[in-house]
Amino acid sequence: MITNQLAIGSLSLGQHPSHALDHKVRVAAQAGFAGIEIVFSDLERFSRTNGLSVFEGASRIRAICDDNGLSILSLAPFENYEGDRSPLIDRLQKATQWIEIARILHAPFLQVPAQYGVDAIDDEDIITRELRQLCDLGSSKRPLVSIAYEPMSWSTCHSTWESSVKLVESVSRENFGLCLDTFHIITKLWADPFAPSGTYPDADNILRDSLRRFVRECPLEKIFFVQLSDGERFDPPFSKDHPWYVEGEAPQFTWSKHARPFPYETELGAYMPVAEVARAWIVETGYKGWVSLEIFDRRMRDEDSKVVEYAALRAMDSWKKLKHELEVTQPKI
Repeated sequence: MITNQLAIGSLSLGQHPSHALDHKVRVAAQAGFAGIEIVFSDLERFSRTNGLSVFEGASRIRAICDDNGLSILSLAPFENYEGDRSPLIDRLQKATQWIEIARILHAPFLQVPAQYGVDAIDDEDIITRELRQLCDLGSSKRPLVSIAYEPMSWSTCHSTWESSVKLVESVSRENFGLCLDTFHIITKLWADPFAPSGTYPDADNILRDSLRRFVRECPLEKIFFVQLSDGERFDPPFSKDHPWYVEGEAPQFTWSKHARPFPYETELGAYMPVAEVARAWIVETGYKGWVSLEIFDRRMRDEDSKVVEYAALRAMDSWKKLKHELEVTQPKI
């Protein structure tokens, strides 16, 4: 039986400026979610619209979440911190502000996507040292804020769970662990936007082997939370002629921005083996922590006022289908 608490990313409920964060909070609670990931751009827009500082806005959102019985899982995404070529003192100053906002929100996690800048410093000693400093900011006072590090399929240095586990060991801080997203492992090992089949050669075996290693080797206590999303198959395959193509941008990044529906939304082109990854990460490891639905669907950019409510219904329907698959169906890979 799957008993994990379920959260949803605030941008996964709507991406149009009219989709206000306080409305998303109330809709998420009404739909039955236990938690929400607060995306900084949503918080910033809410604060600005209401004439508040971002710190005051965070306090207001915290109160609204409390009133609606909704936990705040994370503040996200604190991007391109480690190994960046900008002055470290500037990055630490920004980190201090974000961590303070997370504390106001009572968010236990600051979600940090692995560095993806093309000119980033790839020196592991520097990356480790800078992440330790970030962790120490999070543990410098209470409430403690943990750093949930997310390997992304287009990240510069740490694009796999294996290298990220090694980084967790190197950083060696109690409040440093992983945020794992199905989209990233699948687009790293299995899903190919350029192939007519939508998959890499021998994709099933490669993914299966990685998942088996994960169950054996990934320290369960360092899985801070898990994110779930699917991806649309490109038909025809992605190319430079595609309207979404951006010169110099990783194709997986482009894919992520436009075509990540909820798991099992096959009517929208979803085709990835999300259940097989979730089975390894959640069922086979015995993971009992938070699961969050984080999608980036271009349909969420519509101004339609019902997008938020519809997104919540889509998300819950997706989770029910995935839970059923995990609880009653045998693995397909």
